Amino acid sequence: MTMNSLNLQANFSDADAFFAALADLHREGDERKSERINARLILILANHIGDQAILLEAMRIAAQVTTTDE
Repeated sequence: MTMNSLNLQANFSDADAFFAALADLHREGDERKSERINARLILILANHIGDQAILLEAMRIAAQVTTTDE
């Protein structure tokens, strides 16, 4: 993997803890609050990544919805 490619391999130090914290973040709010939290989180992480090509690649992959995702 080069610096300018999207890493799709597991890269969490503790994936279970991350997913638990993310679920907790959404547990108390309504759908609108969850959507706002997700939007802010996406923008914060996109700013951290900073590379337009990487961000566009991630968006293309995220947009590939399968029938099992719906």
